[in-house]
Amino acid sequence: MVARIRARRIFSFGNPYPTMTSASKLPARAWQIVALLFFVGLLNYLDRVMITTMRGSLKEAIPMTDAQFGLLTSVFLWIYGVLSPFAGFLADRFSRSRVIIVSLFAWSAITWLTAHATTFNELLFARALMGISEACYIPAAFALIADYHRDRTRSLALGLHNAGIMVGSGLGGLGGLIAERHGWTLAFELFGIVGVVYGAVLIWGLRDPVPNAAPTGAIATPVHFGAALASLLSRGAFHLVLLYAALLGIAGWAVVGWMPTYFSAHFKLSQGSAGMSATGYLQAATLVGSIFTGWLADRVSRYGERQRILVPLIGLSIAAPGVLLAANTTVLPFAIAGLIIYGFTRIAADVNMMPLLCLVSDSRYRATGYGLINCCSCLIGGLTIYAGGALRDANVELDKIFSFAAGGLICCAGLLVIIRRITARTSSP
Repeated sequence: MVARIRARRIFSFGNPYPTMTSASKLPARAWQIVALLFFVGLLNYLDRVMITTMRGSLKEAIPMTDAQFGLLTSVFLWIYGVLSPFAGFLADRFSRSRVIIVSLFAWSAITWLTAHATTFNELLFARALMGISEACYIPAAFALIADYHRDRTRSLALGLHNAGIMVGSGLGGLGGLIAERHGWTLAFELFGIVGVVYGAVLIWGLRDPVPNAAPTGAIATPVHFGAALASLLSRGAFHLVLLYAALLGIAGWAVVGWMPTYFSAHFKLSQGSAGMSATGYLQAATLVGSIFTGWLADRVSRYGERQRILVPLIGLSIAAPGVLLAANTTVLPFAIAGLIIYGFTRIAADVNMMPLLCLVSDSRYRATGYGLINCCSCLIGGLTIYAGGALRDANVELDKIFSFAAGGLICCAGLLVIIRRITARTSSP
């Protein structure tokens, strides 16, 4: 009876604590930062994902095997992942906003440069440079949002930012469409120029919070990389978060990297139609889920910060069957429905990754900690994408990869149960 009453309170629409800080009481600047970063996140994922939707056009222009095609994304992820901890440290040590702006200028220029590759090795080198330049963005952006937003609006703010990422991922399908009609180079040239122009806008509008407006625990002294690593890795719960991130990377990058190819082969769709079917519906569902699960997690956190973990735990338990449905049906609408279920529920894990990190780490090292999380996720994700290409070359169906990914999501839900118990007596940062 007590448990039922508590559950009704958590998911009710009334505010049980009217005196708590609410989103409406935050400075407008805090939401302006989210709005500015929405479009940076959009460009970040659009530029990295669109190559996966133009496989046919790219292989026609630059001959390569499926394993080599997978390697284009894998190399990006491996370099991106390895550099993420140091990139996060730069954001902790110096200005988060300046790191973001430099990163945007760099990856936009490299996106434009990619269009001028004429051999596989040149293309691979451009993707490696893309991994270096983009590594600095996500840790700095998430930490900057966490600096501006206190606990009661943190997940929603991150969810809105993630919505931009999802829009960018969904628009990645434009790469395939543009490649079909105008050649594969045009999309890289176009979006590279857009990124440089928007970088100029950020110079004017993006700022770190001033010291007296920063949340409790904001950086007051210089941060050192060794001290940050020692602090993070000394906590057992943080090790579990790293394992959790690695397993999430398997599922996330398997779907993003190979679902367009799977739809094209399994349902006999054209390159453009497969790209839009595999990314458009998925990212639309993920966009809505990002905002909803962010709002819901903030609401649940009113009853204790660790209660926020319940939202991704339930979400992942639903996302796994969604992947299995998408990968094990011969009916295209059912496959799309599976992707929608997966996208709407799995995003709860991404939205609440930074809040989860805040539970198990020192607030001074949030960007460095998120860099380590990115490292684990991307190294495993890159291996997953390369393995998918190798399996295709060996005539092994991609549905085996997707089934393995679904199992990883269930394991992630189990890890969240353990982390929630470990943090039972941890106070909100």
